[in-house]
Amino acid sequence: MWGIAFLLFLVLTVLGFLVHPAIGIVLVIVDLVFILVSIRVIMEYQRGVVFTFGKFTGNLSPGFNLVVPGVQRIAMVDLRVRVDDVPEQSPITKDNVSLKVDAVIYYKILEEKAQDAIIEVEDYRYAVSQLAQTTMRNVIGNMLLDEVLSKRDEVANKIREVVEVASGKWGVDVEAVKLRLIELPEEMKRVMARAAEAERIKRAAIIKASGEAQAAQIVSKAAETIASVEGGLNLRTIQGLQQISSDPSNEVVFFVPIDTIKPLEGYPEAKEGKK
Repeated sequence: MWGIAFLLFLVLTVLGFLVHPAIGIVLVIVDLVFILVSIRVIMEYQRGVVFTFGKFTGNLSPGFNLVVPGVQRIAMVDLRVRVDDVPEQSPITKDNVSLKVDAVIYYKILEEKAQDAIIEVEDYRYAVSQLAQTTMRNVIGNMLLDEVLSKRDEVANKIREVVEVASGKWGVDVEAVKLRLIELPEEMKRVMARAAEAERIKRAAIIKASGEAQAAQIVSKAAETIASVEGGLNLRTIQGLQQISSDPSNEVVFFVPIDTIKPLEGYPEAKEGKK
């Protein structure tokens, strides 16, 4: 199209010089202005969607391009990844818990479908944002609270898949969706804090009981070892008294093991026999 227009102006310029040199000069100036107005420089991360008399006729690549003023119009499409906020929503989970959730969505326009972002939808940015909000409410509404809290990545992937399918006809490629904040009601926070505290107490009791059981087994084996050695209990009692007596302020009451007096067994009879 631009080549035809340029050829037409060139022919008119030549005819102008043939008619009168002044007319030719004027036409040359008009040609230069026409060329300057027709120049379009497209950046590497952009694509130009060309409409000729309102009809889509192709995409322009990065670099130096010429368009026919008044005949062709260019709509620029940015191919870089966009990061948009998904405004805070208040969905209700499947078990009737109200949450406050917001997220971010990463998406871009596919190069081969740049024209769809202009032709198929009026404002693809607004459309993607609204679609993400609606999808987030629907996905969380079909999940339990525990699932939402423990499977954040799964929730985000479900939102991304739904948005990508719906926005694919606009030339949009959704790369990722990330849940940024999940806020619970204050009452639910208190309930969960009490549940977590009870769980910690339960684990502490189990650990303590397990330790006591292991200690009992070790003490039992030690007792068996001491009992199997003659005088062992007596020696252990003396050792215990030595440890306790290190502090003179302690008052100790203890039972005398039988092993302590066992060496005196038969002593009165032996004494009488000697007499």
